[in-house]
Amino acid sequence: MSLRITSVILLLMFINPLIYAASTAQESVVLAGGCFWCIEADFEKLDGVVDVVSGYSGGQIENPTYNQVSSGASGHLEVVKVNFNPDKISYDQILDYFWRHIDPTRNDGQFCDRGSQYRPAIFYNNSKQKTAALRSMMMIDKSKPFPEPLKVELIQLTGFYPAEQYHQDYYKKNSYRYQFYRYSCGRDARIKELWGEDSH
Repeated sequence: MSLRITSVILLLMFINPLIYAASTAQESVVLAGGCFWCIEADFEKLDGVVDVVSGYSGGQIENPTYNQVSSGASGHLEVVKVNFNPDKISYDQILDYFWRHIDPTRNDGQFCDRGSQYRPAIFYNNSKQKTAALRSMMMIDKSKPFPEPLKVELIQLTGFYPAEQYHQDYYKKNSYRYQFYRYSCGRDARIKELWGEDSH
């Protein structure tokens, strides 16, 4: 093998890992907006989002079960972990999309689901995310088309526990049940009532 061909092969071996690393760079944010089936379905439609995992955050015990969380006893919220490509969508854009897919006027649940485990929240990983979330909240507070105050919490992320497998991609696995639940819960109707043409 000539020296020139060897050099080209070595160069490709050096470049490819860099390209691969750049293309797989991800950031994540944990968000609570009521039923995680619905938030997961909404965010998986968003360009730049790589993956969405339903789970639990904010409670007092490790590896909680759905029964423990849904009873309200564990202190956790139903959340989603949104993994996204920052080269395609920014953290600020993720938050802007989040606001317009929840009812930020309630802290006792969301839509037909009542209880602290369904309240809306933004979990921040670091001071940069916290600052951006506060800025996003102030911007929404100034521009929102409804008079009620915002009641979304900002909470430092201390842990994320994936929900049971049957909850993941529930809207795909159980499409008819999911659509019936979402419609009967009044989620989309309330979002349109709050945000009007700003909902998307």
